[in-house]
Amino acid sequence: MRENAYYLGIDIGTFSSKGVIVDHTGAIVCENSVPHGMENPQPKYYEHDAEAVWWHDFCYLSGSLLERSGIRADQIAAVGASTLGCDCLPVDEQCRPLRKAILYGIDARADKEIRYLTELYGDETVRRYFGRPIATGDIAAKILWIKNNEPEIYEKTSKFLTGASYIGAKLTGNYCIDRYLACASFQPMYDMNGEIRTDMCREICRPDQLAEAKTVTDIIGTITEEAASQTGLAAGTPVITGTGDSCAEAISSGVVRTGTAMLQFGSTLFLNLCTDRLIRDDRVKGTIFTIPGSYTVSAGTNTAGTLTNWYRDALHQDLLAVEKNGGRNAFEAMAEEAGKIAPGSGGLYTLPFFAGERSPINDPLAKGVIFGLNLSHSRAHLYRSALEGIGYCAARIMDVLREHEVFPSRIMAVGGGAKNLVWMQIIADMLGETLYIPEITVGASYGDALMAMIGAGALGGFRDLEKIIRIGREVYPDMENHREYRKHQEIFWALYESTKDLMHAGASDQN
Repeated sequence: MRENAYYLGIDIGTFSSKGVIVDHTGAIVCENSVPHGMENPQPKYYEHDAEAVWWHDFCYLSGSLLERSGIRADQIAAVGASTLGCDCLPVDEQCRPLRKAILYGIDARADKEIRYLTELYGDETVRRYFGRPIATGDIAAKILWIKNNEPEIYEKTSKFLTGASYIGAKLTGNYCIDRYLACASFQPMYDMNGEIRTDMCREICRPDQLAEAKTVTDIIGTITEEAASQTGLAAGTPVITGTGDSCAEAISSGVVRTGTAMLQFGSTLFLNLCTDRLIRDDRVKGTIFTIPGSYTVSAGTNTAGTLTNWYRDALHQDLLAVEKNGGRNAFEAMAEEAGKIAPGSGGLYTLPFFAGERSPINDPLAKGVIFGLNLSHSRAHLYRSALEGIGYCAARIMDVLREHEVFPSRIMAVGGGAKNLVWMQIIADMLGETLYIPEITVGASYGDALMAMIGAGALGGFRDLEKIIRIGREVYPDMENHREYRKHQEIFWALYESTKDLMHAGASDQN
């Protein structure tokens, strides 16, 4: 192990990108972040400009981290990157984007393509390959949407990439994808070993338009002279395959053995549980995990941080103004207000489906609902009710796992939302489980750097990360609150069932 070696990790998220440099012990020596936007050009459409956001942010962060740390480019022993997981970006033969990237499950434009593929394959084939209904996060439907609606772009496409594949290609010239991400997002085009199913590509795209599947820590190539000139990194620096942000965040929090789970509180809520067997259920996603020899059950909502941002901007502009003038963080003040409200928010329920919903209902036409308002409710009630709404979704997902006799031995809470201890207490109470918050909460970029260490041989494997990742805080459940929340959860889901037909009927006129 080179004691003067360092490892770079960069993650591109929905609203910001983060980067870290770690030393040979896994300690962070420098970190930085940069914000960016997300485009919503029309209802159900969510996009990023891959050049202006993904590549720009990577180049900015790599250069700024080297400058701030004083570390020479030739001291970086390996690079790892992650991005939003289930994105679809068509590029030409020079890896130039042909359109803006269609984002993960939050983008619900391909509903017709989902129905077409479902009818084409039939229920049995869908269940065999997908393990659940085809959903908005499935890239096959997104590719088919481009084929049907933008045929000129489809014809010019050399590769259909995710964000991590794009970054890897820009750095090395090689098109690769994490085997886990390929199986999780590109069904039915890859098998469980990462091999391309040429026969199943026929209706969607050519096999040669897909990236080669590799293990996440494999070295896919080295940084080219052109990439070095743009990133500030040294030509010849090894680059690992990389992966999706949720997977990288799971690794950063210690999800490195079966039984450990991560709840990621980012723009969305995402659960990732490492298991020793494949779980098949329409309400969650079961597939191989990025750690060789293991499996995962994953599930994600469409809102979490995006919803808390909406509440801040819509109802707490005074607190936001204080923050912008150098005062207290608005989210901290909002959490303090919400913490004074009793569990159940005074009979107020918020269905947090402001952008449709993935797990556990897989309903892209679901809409947000605020139910039970009376004149005694304040904005604190409204905000707490929104936090609880996300919690009810997490609790239902956990119920699905228990139906399969899957019981996590440890649940790690990560992401920006994990700083909100009022929210964490709500989640712990709803689940009836202790939440463990890592000491280092940087997130996916830290996981990228740690996986780069494995790829470069500085660590023997994923289990070695248990020596590095430490617990910073534990949030214990109040079981009296847990029993109270179970009652409210029944009302919450009954409310969805009684309104979903109205949601669908009015979907064409709403965002």
